[in-house]
Amino acid sequence: MKNLKALSREDLRRLAPQVFNHQVSSKLTDKYVHIPTDTIIDDMEKLGWLPYQVKTVRARKSSGKMSKHLIQFFNPDIVINNEEGEADLYPNLLLINSHDGSTSVRFEMGVFRLVCENGLVIKSKDFGGFKMRHMGYNFEDLRIHINELTKTLPNVVANLNKFSQVIMTPEQQNEFANKAIGARFNEEKTLPQIEIDYLLTPERKEDVGDSLWVVLNRVQEKLTQGGFGYLNAKGKLRKTRAIKNFTMDTDMNMKLWEIAEEYLVN
Repeated sequence: MKNLKALSREDLRRLAPQVFNHQVSSKLTDKYVHIPTDTIIDDMEKLGWLPYQVKTVRARKSSGKMSKHLIQFFNPDIVINNEEGEADLYPNLLLINSHDGSTSVRFEMGVFRLVCENGLVIKSKDFGGFKMRHMGYNFEDLRIHINELTKTLPNVVANLNKFSQVIMTPEQQNEFANKAIGARFNEEKTLPQIEIDYLLTPERKEDVGDSLWVVLNRVQEKLTQGGFGYLNAKGKLRKTRAIKNFTMDTDMNMKLWEIAEEYLVN
């Protein structure tokens, strides 16, 4: 199984030049003190966290270099092994930032699954995230925040184990898939049973089974990739598109995690 590979500065500059932009919008007041993304990347590497994926938001040409962007970090020394002792999951940290004043610096915790390059964002009362307003920045503040997030990793592993221990009935799996559709769309969508079955069908041997963990991964991956059908208001079958917007992707993953927690036995 392959391991994650860190992005070089050249990779980042090619994929998301706005990461290195220090210019801010002229509409912002003097109270706005920009926190450059490349500075955070440098400091994250000092703390052992390396960038491996970057995503950007489409914007007008005039504001593109200031637009919102997401960097995902992993720590090569923090890995969750599978039953065979192979690297399977990397806890990761997601950084969201912009240069136009549309967002503060925001960190969330997630899990990157090597087998399907499937990043799940963890967001519940037990797992943290933090924001840093564009009003000043120093390395020590970042270090404290990151260390606090890292302390929650045992809770992350414990919850993943709980998800693996919950065995879902066919009825619960159908229910979960229908709830997940609500997380994917803002408006109500009706899926024929054949499409619900598609969402629940494993694509690889690692996803065969009825545990909450593999069901969550199967459904999340298919919802992200799109390609399944739904009935519109006129009863006509339409195909969904893949999710390209990382804000929508992140929000959906958080909702899916919350839905999955409903099936945990207290």
